[in-house]
Amino acid sequence: MRLNHVNLVVEDLDGAQGFFRRSFGFGLLDRKGDAVAVMNDGQGFTLVLSNVRAFGGEVPVRYPEGFHVGFILETQEEVDRAHGRLVADGADIGREPRSMRDSYGVLLRSRRSWPIRTGAEPQFLCNFMQNHNI
Repeated sequence: MRLNHVNLVVEDLDGAQGFFRRSFGFGLLDRKGDAVAVMNDGQGFTLVLSNVRAFGGEVPVRYPEGFHVGFILETQEEVDRAHGRLVADGADIGREPRSMRDSYGVLLRSRRSWPIRTGAEPQFLCNFMQNHNI
């Protein structure tokens, strides 16, 4: 069995699509109006972004505490470059990349309505790690 895709519910489909394209290099595979964007990382992972309003969901979107998405990069330099792209895109990261759990990485936080988590608000946490043993 192989994981096919992950669906993230977002409030701003255009903003989330642009964010994942600019910050993480995802390409658009398909778009269904203002309801769904299907994206791919170019390495076989498919990300589906669904507009909460198109499916009658509640705003603001709330992810459970601890929910997160992690990205693995090969080198510390790649983590640093990813960090720089996110800062330039307005992510509220709060600290520089650092060593943690036998790897090098950064936890990202943002005040935007697409899924990156802010402080105590239960939304979504994203981390970059340089290490395959997480």
